Amino acid sequence: MDEPPSVLAVVSLNELGGGRRPVLAQLSRDRTDERFPMLVYEEETFGDFTLTTSFKLKDGAAEQIAGIAFRIQDERNYYYIRASGLGGTFYFYKVVNGQRSPPVGNKMEIRRGVWHTLTIECKGARIQAGLNGKEAIPPLEDKSFTSGQIGFWTKSDAVSYFGDTTVVYRPKEILAQTLVKDAFQKYPRLQGLKIYAPANEGGDLKVVASLDPSEVGRTAPLEVGKVLVDRGYFYGKGEGEVMLTLPLHDNNGEKVAAVRVVMKSFIGQTEKNALARAMPVVKSMETRIQTLKDLTQ
Repeated sequence: MDEPPSVLAVVSLNELGGGRRPVLAQLSRDRTDERFPMLVYEEETFGDFTLTTSFKLKDGAAEQIAGIAFRIQDERNYYYIRASGLGGTFYFYKVVNGQRSPPVGNKMEIRRGVWHTLTIECKGARIQAGLNGKEAIPPLEDKSFTSGQIGFWTKSDAVSYFGDTTVVYRPKEILAQTLVKDAFQKYPRLQGLKIYAPANEGGDLKVVASLDPSEVGRTAPLEVGKVLVDRGYFYGKGEGEVMLTLPLHDNNGEKVAAVRVVMKSFIGQTEKNALARAMPVVKSMETRIQTLKDLTQ
Protein backbone atom coordinates (compact mmCIF):
# COMPACT_ATOMS: atom_id res chain seq x y z
CA MET A 1 0.00 0.00 0.00
CA ASP A 2 1.25 3.48 -0.82
CA GLU A 3 0.16 7.03 -1.47
CA PRO A 4 -1.05 7.25 -5.08
CA PRO A 5 0.36 9.61 -7.70
CA SER A 6 -1.24 13.05 -7.33
CA VAL A 7 -3.36 12.70 -10.51
CA LEU A 8 -4.99 9.60 -9.01
CA ALA A 9 -5.46 10.88 -5.46
CA VAL A 10 -9.11 11.89 -5.88
CA VAL A 11 -10.00 8.58 -7.54
CA SER A 12 -8.25 6.62 -4.80
CA LEU A 13 -9.94 8.56 -2.02
CA ASN A 14 -13.35 7.93 -3.52
CA GLU A 15 -12.82 4.26 -4.30
CA LEU A 16 -10.80 3.13 -1.29
CA GLY A 17 -11.98 5.59 1.33
CA GLY A 18 -8.46 6.79 2.07
CA GLY A 19 -5.22 8.12 0.64
CA ARG A 20 -3.47 4.73 0.15
CA ARG A 21 -3.89 2.06 -2.50
CA PRO A 22 -2.19 -1.13 -3.71
CA VAL A 23 0.98 -0.79 -5.78
CA LEU A 24 3.35 -3.29 -7.38
CA ALA A 25 6.60 -3.44 -5.39
CA GLN A 26 10.04 -5.08 -5.58
CA LEU A 27 10.96 -5.55 -1.91
CA SER A 28 14.01 -7.84 -1.87
CA ARG A 29 17.18 -6.38 -0.32
CA ASP A 30 19.53 -8.72 -2.22
CA ARG A 31 22.48 -6.48 -3.15
CA THR A 32 23.88 -8.76 -5.90
CA ASP A 33 25.07 -6.35 -8.59
CA GLU A 34 24.03 -8.21 -11.77
CA ARG A 35 20.61 -9.19 -10.41
CA PHE A 36 17.64 -7.97 -12.46
CA PRO A 37 14.22 -8.89 -11.05
CA MET A 38 11.50 -8.68 -13.72
CA LEU A 39 7.77 -9.28 -13.65
CA VAL A 40 6.74 -10.17 -17.21
CA TYR A 41 3.22 -10.06 -18.64
CA GLU A 42 3.09 -13.29 -20.65
CA GLU A 43 -0.46 -13.17 -22.03
CA GLU A 44 0.30 -10.96 -25.05
CA THR A 45 3.06 -10.23 -27.53
CA PHE A 46 3.33 -6.54 -28.42
CA GLY A 47 4.64 -5.13 -31.69
CA ASP A 48 3.89 -1.40 -31.92
CA PHE A 49 2.62 0.08 -28.65
CA THR A 50 2.54 3.08 -26.32
CA LEU A 51 3.08 2.30 -22.64
CA THR A 52 2.57 4.67 -19.72
CA THR A 53 3.40 3.75 -16.13
CA SER A 54 4.07 5.45 -12.80
CA PHE A 55 7.07 4.48 -10.68
CA LYS A 56 8.61 5.52 -7.37
CA LEU A 57 12.17 4.90 -6.19
CA LYS A 58 11.50 3.99 -2.55
CA ASP A 59 14.81 2.74 -1.16
CA GLY A 60 18.03 0.82 -1.81
CA ALA A 61 21.64 0.92 -0.67
CA ALA A 62 23.31 -0.38 -3.84
CA GLU A 63 20.66 0.78 -6.32
CA GLN A 64 17.59 3.01 -6.49
CA ILE A 65 16.35 2.23 -9.95
CA ALA A 66 13.24 1.20 -11.90
CA GLY A 67 12.28 0.65 -15.52
CA ILE A 68 10.37 -1.24 -18.17
CA ALA A 69 11.67 -4.14 -20.24
CA PHE A 70 10.00 -4.56 -23.63
CA ARG A 71 10.06 -6.64 -26.80
CA ILE A 72 11.26 -9.44 -24.53
CA GLN A 73 12.23 -12.62 -26.41
CA ASP A 74 13.56 -14.42 -23.33
CA GLU A 75 15.65 -13.57 -20.26
CA ARG A 76 18.74 -12.96 -22.42
CA ASN A 77 17.24 -10.90 -25.27
CA TYR A 78 15.21 -7.71 -24.79
CA TYR A 79 15.25 -3.92 -24.59
CA TYR A 80 14.84 -1.92 -21.39
CA ILE A 81 14.62 1.71 -20.32
CA ARG A 82 15.34 2.62 -16.71
CA ALA A 83 15.68 5.61 -14.41
CA SER A 84 18.39 5.64 -11.72
CA GLY A 85 18.08 7.87 -8.68
CA LEU A 86 21.57 7.22 -7.30
CA GLY A 87 23.23 7.51 -10.70
CA GLY A 88 21.04 10.37 -11.91
CA THR A 89 20.61 8.78 -15.34
CA PHE A 90 17.82 7.84 -17.73
CA TYR A 91 19.10 5.18 -20.14
CA PHE A 92 18.04 2.77 -22.89
CA TYR A 93 19.81 -0.59 -23.17
CA LYS A 94 19.66 -3.57 -25.51
CA VAL A 95 20.42 -7.06 -24.22
CA VAL A 96 21.42 -9.66 -26.84
CA ASN A 97 22.44 -13.15 -25.76
CA GLY A 98 22.89 -11.80 -22.25
CA GLN A 99 25.29 -9.04 -23.32
CA ARG A 100 24.28 -5.44 -22.55
CA SER A 101 24.86 -2.68 -25.07
CA PRO A 102 26.38 0.71 -24.21
CA PRO A 103 23.74 3.05 -22.74
CA VAL A 104 21.81 5.63 -24.74
CA GLY A 105 20.31 8.50 -22.77
CA ASN A 106 20.97 11.45 -20.51
CA LYS A 107 21.96 12.43 -17.01
CA MET A 108 19.11 13.98 -15.06
CA GLU A 109 17.76 14.23 -11.54
CA ILE A 110 15.45 11.33 -10.65
CA ARG A 111 14.09 12.20 -7.22
CA ARG A 112 13.55 9.44 -4.68
CA GLY A 113 10.26 9.08 -2.83
CA VAL A 114 8.02 10.77 -5.43
CA TRP A 115 6.01 9.35 -8.31
CA HIS A 116 7.36 9.74 -11.85
CA THR A 117 5.62 8.99 -15.15
CA LEU A 118 7.47 6.93 -17.75
CA THR A 119 6.25 6.70 -21.35
CA ILE A 120 7.62 4.37 -24.02
CA GLU A 121 6.44 4.34 -27.64
CA CYS A 122 7.50 1.77 -30.25
CA LYS A 123 6.60 2.03 -33.93
CA GLY A 124 8.47 -0.40 -36.13
CA ALA A 125 12.16 0.09 -35.41
CA ARG A 126 11.61 3.56 -33.88
CA ILE A 127 11.72 3.83 -30.06
CA GLN A 128 10.88 6.95 -28.06
CA ALA A 129 10.78 7.53 -24.31
CA GLY A 130 9.61 10.32 -22.05
CA LEU A 131 9.81 11.13 -18.35
CA ASN A 132 7.18 13.24 -16.61
CA GLY A 133 5.74 14.44 -19.89
CA LYS A 134 9.03 15.47 -21.51
CA GLU A 135 11.25 13.73 -24.07
CA ALA A 136 13.99 12.01 -22.05
CA ILE A 137 16.15 10.48 -24.79
CA PRO A 138 16.43 11.27 -28.50
CA PRO A 139 14.31 8.96 -30.72
CA LEU A 140 16.38 5.95 -31.74
CA GLU A 141 16.18 3.16 -34.32
CA ASP A 142 16.88 -0.51 -33.67
CA LYS A 143 15.71 -3.52 -35.68
CA SER A 144 16.92 -6.31 -33.37
CA PHE A 145 13.49 -7.12 -31.91
CA THR A 146 10.25 -6.28 -33.74
CA SER A 147 7.86 -7.60 -31.07
CA GLY A 148 7.87 -9.29 -27.67
CA GLN A 149 6.54 -9.28 -24.14
CA ILE A 150 6.58 -6.40 -21.67
CA GLY A 151 7.73 -6.48 -18.04
CA PHE A 152 8.55 -4.35 -15.00
CA TRP A 153 12.33 -4.18 -14.44
CA THR A 154 14.50 -3.47 -11.40
CA LYS A 155 18.08 -4.12 -10.29
CA SER A 156 19.90 -5.40 -7.23
CA ASP A 157 18.37 -4.19 -3.92
CA ALA A 158 16.30 -1.36 -5.39
CA VAL A 159 12.96 -1.14 -3.59
CA SER A 160 10.83 0.17 -6.45
CA TYR A 161 7.09 0.79 -6.69
CA PHE A 162 4.97 0.79 -9.86
CA GLY A 163 1.51 2.35 -10.14
CA ASP A 164 -1.16 2.25 -12.81
CA THR A 165 0.08 1.05 -16.20
CA THR A 166 -1.63 1.26 -19.59
CA VAL A 167 -0.57 -0.18 -22.92
CA VAL A 168 -2.25 1.06 -26.10
CA TYR A 169 -1.62 -1.31 -29.00
CA ARG A 170 -3.08 -3.15 -31.94
CA PRO A 171 -3.17 -6.92 -31.37
CA LYS A 172 -0.53 -8.59 -33.49
CA GLU A 173 -1.89 -10.42 -36.53
CA ILE A 174 -0.23 -13.74 -37.33
CA LEU A 175 1.22 -14.18 -40.81
CA ALA A 176 -1.37 -16.83 -41.72
CA GLN A 177 -4.23 -14.35 -41.26
CA THR A 178 -2.32 -11.67 -43.18
CA LEU A 179 -1.83 -14.11 -46.08
CA VAL A 180 -5.56 -14.88 -46.19
CA LYS A 181 -6.55 -11.21 -46.19
CA ASP A 182 -3.98 -10.25 -48.81
CA ALA A 183 -4.97 -13.15 -51.08
CA PHE A 184 -8.63 -12.20 -50.91
CA GLN A 185 -7.78 -8.63 -51.93
CA LYS A 186 -5.61 -9.85 -54.81
CA TYR A 187 -8.10 -12.52 -55.94
CA PRO A 188 -11.55 -11.03 -55.19
CA ARG A 189 -13.39 -13.91 -56.93
CA LEU A 190 -12.49 -16.28 -54.12
CA GLN A 191 -15.54 -17.66 -52.30
CA GLY A 192 -13.62 -18.91 -49.30
CA LEU A 193 -10.06 -19.30 -48.05
CA LYS A 194 -8.59 -20.84 -44.92
CA ILE A 195 -5.24 -22.15 -43.69
CA TYR A 196 -4.81 -25.27 -41.56
CA ALA A 197 -1.72 -25.78 -39.41
CA PRO A 198 -0.68 -27.21 -36.04
CA ALA A 199 -0.49 -24.59 -33.31
CA ASN A 200 2.92 -26.08 -32.48
CA GLU A 201 5.15 -28.72 -34.03
CA GLY A 202 3.48 -32.12 -33.78
CA GLY A 203 0.13 -30.68 -32.66
CA ASP A 204 -3.31 -31.31 -34.15
CA LEU A 205 -4.22 -29.53 -37.38
CA LYS A 206 -6.65 -26.66 -36.85
CA VAL A 207 -7.89 -23.63 -38.74
CA VAL A 208 -5.36 -20.88 -37.96
CA ALA A 209 -6.67 -18.29 -40.44
CA SER A 210 -9.87 -17.83 -42.42
CA LEU A 211 -11.97 -15.28 -44.24
CA ASP A 212 -14.57 -16.23 -41.59
CA PRO A 213 -12.96 -15.49 -38.17
CA SER A 214 -15.48 -17.74 -36.41
CA GLU A 215 -13.80 -20.75 -38.03
CA VAL A 216 -10.40 -20.15 -36.40
CA GLY A 217 -9.60 -22.92 -33.95
CA ARG A 218 -11.79 -25.58 -35.55
CA THR A 219 -10.27 -29.03 -36.05
CA ALA A 220 -9.21 -29.81 -39.63
CA PRO A 221 -11.13 -32.49 -41.57
CA LEU A 222 -9.36 -35.78 -42.29
CA GLU A 223 -8.51 -34.97 -45.90
CA VAL A 224 -6.32 -32.07 -44.77
CA GLY A 225 -4.00 -34.43 -42.93
CA LYS A 226 -3.88 -36.71 -45.97
CA VAL A 227 -2.84 -33.80 -48.19
CA LEU A 228 0.11 -33.14 -45.91
CA VAL A 229 1.13 -36.79 -45.65
CA ASP A 230 0.51 -38.79 -48.79
CA ARG A 231 -1.31 -37.00 -51.58
CA GLY A 232 -0.82 -33.88 -53.66
CA TYR A 233 -4.20 -32.21 -53.16
CA PHE A 234 -7.88 -32.81 -52.45
CA TYR A 235 -10.60 -31.74 -54.92
CA GLY A 236 -14.29 -31.33 -54.18
CA LYS A 237 -17.40 -29.80 -55.70
CA GLY A 238 -20.38 -28.12 -54.11
CA GLU A 239 -23.37 -26.29 -55.45
CA GLY A 240 -21.94 -23.61 -57.73
CA GLU A 241 -18.42 -23.89 -56.32
CA VAL A 242 -15.26 -25.97 -56.35
CA MET A 243 -12.86 -26.56 -53.48
CA LEU A 244 -9.19 -27.49 -53.50
CA THR A 245 -7.09 -28.30 -50.45
CA LEU A 246 -3.38 -28.01 -51.20
CA PRO A 247 -0.18 -28.12 -49.14
CA LEU A 248 1.72 -24.98 -48.20
CA HIS A 249 5.51 -25.28 -48.32
CA ASP A 250 8.10 -23.26 -46.41
CA ASN A 251 11.23 -21.86 -48.04
CA ASN A 252 12.96 -25.27 -47.69
CA GLY A 253 10.19 -27.00 -49.63
CA GLU A 254 8.77 -28.75 -46.55
CA LYS A 255 5.00 -29.11 -46.13
CA VAL A 256 4.13 -27.05 -43.05
CA ALA A 257 0.44 -26.28 -43.52
CA ALA A 258 -2.50 -26.64 -45.91
CA VAL A 259 -4.80 -24.15 -47.57
CA ARG A 260 -8.38 -24.65 -48.75
CA VAL A 261 -9.33 -22.51 -51.72
CA VAL A 262 -13.03 -22.17 -52.57
CA MET A 263 -13.94 -20.70 -55.96
CA LYS A 264 -17.13 -20.17 -57.93
CA SER A 265 -17.52 -22.83 -60.60
CA PHE A 266 -18.52 -22.21 -64.21
CA ILE A 267 -19.87 -24.21 -67.12
CA GLY A 268 -17.16 -26.57 -68.28
CA GLN A 269 -15.30 -26.40 -64.96
CA THR A 270 -12.89 -29.33 -64.61
CA GLU A 271 -10.56 -30.49 -61.87
CA LYS A 272 -7.59 -29.56 -64.03
CA ASN A 273 -8.59 -25.96 -64.67
CA ALA A 274 -9.74 -25.56 -61.05
CA LEU A 275 -6.23 -26.54 -59.96
CA ALA A 276 -4.76 -24.07 -62.43
CA ARG A 277 -6.91 -21.31 -60.90
CA ALA A 278 -5.96 -22.21 -57.32
CA MET A 279 -2.20 -22.63 -57.72
CA PRO A 280 -1.35 -18.90 -58.12
CA VAL A 281 -3.10 -18.23 -54.79
CA VAL A 282 -1.00 -20.88 -53.07
CA LYS A 283 2.26 -19.88 -54.72
CA SER A 284 1.83 -16.23 -53.72
CA MET A 285 1.47 -17.35 -50.10
CA GLU A 286 4.49 -19.66 -50.17
CA THR A 287 6.88 -16.87 -51.17
CA ARG A 288 6.28 -15.33 -47.72
CA ILE A 289 6.54 -18.45 -45.52
CA GLN A 290 9.92 -19.05 -43.91
CA THR A 291 8.92 -21.59 -41.23
CA LEU A 292 5.82 -22.95 -39.51
CA LYS A 293 6.62 -20.78 -36.49
CA ASP A 294 6.62 -17.65 -38.65
CA LEU A 295 3.23 -18.64 -40.05
CA THR A 296 1.42 -19.14 -36.74
CA GLN A 297 3.15 -16.96 -34.13
